[in-house]
Amino acid sequence: QLIQLQHPGEACSSFIIEDTASAVTVQYTCRGTGYGRTRIRLERPVLAQIEAQGVQRGLPFDLRTEARRLGPCAN
Repeated sequence: QLIQLQHPGEACSSFIIEDTASAVTVQYTCRGTGYGRTRIRLERPVLAQIEAQGVQRGLPFDLRTEARRLGPCAN
């Protein structure tokens, strides 16, 4: 879900560019709607940086955000 932030639920093909213990970069293509490249970098066990850019339905996007773990997930 974090890889395709601008193309949620779409069936896209993807290619892993980088896959290490602290970072992953994935490039993906969604036929007919666009493409993107997302990098997720783990800074600490509770903090990750997320960068995504690409094109969705003809419009460019460039996102930068962070994700923090606040506690266990609720059921």
